Amino acid sequence: MTTTAQKKIELVSPAGGLPSLKAAVDNGADCVYFGFKDATNARNFTGLNFDLPQIQEGIAYAHQHGRKVLLALNTFPLDSNQSNWTVAVDRAAELGVNAVIMADPGLMAYAARVHPELRLHLSVQGSATSFEAINYYHERFGIQRAVLPRVLSLAQIEQLVANTPVEIEVFGFGGLCVMVEGRCALSAYATGKSPNCDGACSPDAFVRWEQTPRGVETRLNGILINRYSDDERASYPTLCKGRFTVKDETYYAIEEPASLNTLEMLPALARVGISAIKIEGRQRNPAYVAQVTKVWRAALDALVRDGERFTAQENWMAELNKVSEGQSYTLGAYYRPWK
Repeated sequence: MTTTAQKKIELVSPAGGLPSLKAAVDNGADCVYFGFKDATNARNFTGLNFDLPQIQEGIAYAHQHGRKVLLALNTFPLDSNQSNWTVAVDRAAELGVNAVIMADPGLMAYAARVHPELRLHLSVQGSATSFEAINYYHERFGIQRAVLPRVLSLAQIEQLVANTPVEIEVFGFGGLCVMVEGRCALSAYATGKSPNCDGACSPDAFVRWEQTPRGVETRLNGILINRYSDDERASYPTLCKGRFTVKDETYYAIEEPASLNTLEMLPALARVGISAIKIEGRQRNPAYVAQVTKVWRAALDALVRDGERFTAQENWMAELNKVSEGQSYTLGAYYRPWK
């Protein structure tokens, strides 16, 4: 059996633009994932993502350094605009990306039929939480890796890995979502724009910041999401991480703003047999990508070297806390002591 020290886990880092892609590569990412400048990816924000010349430069830069590039086509087309997604698949094949990350079964069927040589990864947006679901995508569309939603415990991941030939990728660091990925409804309820089809949770066209006598207020399509005092750090307004008044108490009623950080769990994740660790944050800046990638590169190298003797160093955790939401972190669903 492969031991913790022998198994190499790939580090998959985000790139919201060319500077972030280069920062990821320069700081040790094995793979970089990115999206086109349109609704075919789930980070469809103004100022993010890649046009064709930037993609070509980014792919060349990554490949020159021996790294892989993964294209996120992880939203869901409609009958009225499906050609936008199929054209994106064609372009991905022409550009020579190492894999395409997909959620929509119809789009997978197109890719498997028209571009059988194209490696397919099942996106977290596909919400596959069982080995039966993942094996179906493997048998039907030939997917070779699946990104798991952030709702499974370590024991559930272990059972899943043991019952599928598909490589398993899990999120290791970054923002959390209270919804099951691929099923978000809160942002669409507030704005009429679905993250699953339009590619953006809390689209920036609906976001407003206003200085008031009571502090900085953030609104989403007119809905008050949060109010910050002068000594608080204001975060991007999403409904699930807003403060609301419930029974005369104002607090984070749905979800606290905190980042997932599984660094201390690396030996356990290696034991269950995952193939890759994913860093969330295509919407974050290049400094974030560089800092997080550098820490996780050092940690994964230490894991290979030290195996079960691995410990998460205090300086690593301190560096990650600097870029965590709310400057705090959680193990999320990975650790459920009652299971």
